[in-house]
Amino acid sequence: MSPTVGFILLTHSNPKQIQRLVDRLNRVFDRPPIVSHHDFSQCPMSIELFPENVTFVQPHVQTRWGEFSANEAVIKAMEQMQKRRDRPEWTILISGSDYPIKPASQVIADLKASQADFHMESDLIDPANLKTDWHREMYARYYTRWIPMPKWIADPLKLNWQKLRLKPEKLMRPFVPFTSDFRCYAGKSWFCANQRAIDYIVNFHHTHPEIVTHYRWVMFADESYFQSIVGNAPHLKLNSNDWRYHDWSGGGAHPKLLDRSDLPKLEASSAHFARKFTPDAPVLDDLDRLLLQLH
Repeated sequence: MSPTVGFILLTHSNPKQIQRLVDRLNRVFDRPPIVSHHDFSQCPMSIELFPENVTFVQPHVQTRWGEFSANEAVIKAMEQMQKRRDRPEWTILISGSDYPIKPASQVIADLKASQADFHMESDLIDPANLKTDWHREMYARYYTRWIPMPKWIADPLKLNWQKLRLKPEKLMRPFVPFTSDFRCYAGKSWFCANQRAIDYIVNFHHTHPEIVTHYRWVMFADESYFQSIVGNAPHLKLNSNDWRYHDWSGGGAHPKLLDRSDLPKLEASSAHFARKFTPDAPVLDDLDRLLLQLH
């Protein structure tokens, strides 16, 4: 019988924090199947320190923040999870700075009760109905091309990520893959996926090179690629509840770093995991005590 829950870890730094996360997952979820994609080019880490239920993607993908390489790393981890004898019914993608805030019993109950195949924050990006500033930014982000520029050109032009975004987006629409049959979706990067969704994503990735090529040429593909694949699959149901807690009140490109002042909100939340935490945040000790009481 397959375990209900397994995990893909997408990491690139702080080995001790990753070890702590794995230890907590093992204690809370009783040694679940875990596939880790760690970018060893950014941070060396000894895999011998991890228990046998953790397998590593090798060779790893050299990842860069905001680029399609993160999606490719997750695809490789999905493929490895597909081959495991203990392949889980549901796979949850988390980073090394995430942490469980609910016991396994609640996580499993929520997933078993789900009528969806894929839980990932997602919304349709419809060029004819860009309802908010966020929708307009997603349209500008994905209905375009980003052209890499050498540093000596990018710096004087103050280009973000050494890339030039082609504008206006309306002129780019004939060159993007989105149509009435394949629409664009966007949201956050983290998901819970059942086996049907994982299998479909992996197969789609290998059989639709035109979609892959497009996402290679945009920024923040990890906030649209998987949503768009599943959102356009008629046999799969997408639910926008990703069961994650994050606080964006500080603005900027990253959520607030959580601390003890956030503990009441974490306890009250229906989310399964929260992010982001620093490696030695005291609130992690508080969460450990809480989870062990509920375990």
